[in-house]
Amino acid sequence: MGDGGADLKADYAAAGFGQGLAPGRRPVLLLIDFARAYFDPDSPLYAGVESARASAARLRDAARAAGVPVVFTRVEYSPDGHEGGVFYRKIKALKCFETGNPLGDFTPELAPLPGDTVVTKHYPSAFFGTGLAEAWHAAGIDTVIITGLSTSGCVRASAVDALCHGFVPLVVTDAVGDRDPRVHAANLFDLNAKTAELVGELSVANYLKELDSRRLER
Repeated sequence: MGDGGADLKADYAAAGFGQGLAPGRRPVLLLIDFARAYFDPDSPLYAGVESARASAARLRDAARAAGVPVVFTRVEYSPDGHEGGVFYRKIKALKCFETGNPLGDFTPELAPLPGDTVVTKHYPSAFFGTGLAEAWHAAGIDTVIITGLSTSGCVRASAVDALCHGFVPLVVTDAVGDRDPRVHAANLFDLNAKTAELVGELSVANYLKELDSRRLER
């Protein structure tokens, strides 16, 4: 980032954006829309984000080892897309998620395992119309570790809604991605300033290990 980027960071910091949010002791790992559509080069949604998938897979294993709930989201529409309303009409590529289209299936490299939770959604946010917030409040969840696709779409929407529902959103920079690095970077900048904490895979892995150690000590 050049001098302009430094000036922008300084401007935001001076205005009071980007105050730190401390993670809690009851997190959940959220894996957003790891569908074939984002990994098949012939798909209109192809994003070339294999490294994000690999990072998320490692965190999925770490979360399971630590006893942290693992939740996958997926998208599915009827042929007329009525569940998606205006959102479905806005983005033609959402046809990838019509029932029976293999592009809507989980990518085999990162698919739910027994014990994981799978939530079907129709809009960008993992919370909208899914009941996740209510279920997590009831379970005492206080932090959402966010991975998935895409940074500018469903990841961002889910992070905003996590904050609005009172959860601390941790967006794992190694485990989210977008079809263009400029869009990805701009959205991460804005998320960090206004909505979420940006964290790396290693720091999250250490966080999960610490939680596991505390769990074993009890």
